[in-house]
Amino acid sequence: QVQLVESGGGSVQAGGSLRLSCVVSGSVYRLAWFRRAPGKEREGVASIDIPDARTHYADSVNGRFAITRDPAKSTVYLQMDSLEPEDSAMYYCAGRNRYGARWSRDFDYDYWGQGTQVTVSS
Repeated sequence: QVQLVESGGGSVQAGGSLRLSCVVSGSVYRLAWFRRAPGKEREGVASIDIPDARTHYADSVNGRFAITRDPAKSTVYLQMDSLEPEDSAMYYCAGRNRYGARWSRDFDYDYWGQGTQVTVSS
């Protein structure tokens, strides 16, 4: 059974940075970060394919966020720079066992972490 444990959330002012971590126990093909803000649907933020490190980003974060993996630490990171109040949300790490052309559909993912809160103040 795969387990995902997130950390690194917190409160920061607009323009600041945070780095989220997701420690993975077990094997997955793709790791993704999703977020859900109050009153909004859960949305895909970024994903990375473990075998070749291919990445995908939502338009809203492209150029500001970077997803990377460290196989030696079984960890996937989400570096978030130039944070905006609109980035405030609960962030979740998710994993799936196989390749899929669509990376941002939450129902394609098999495993989920418990979430970590990110709050950006203006």
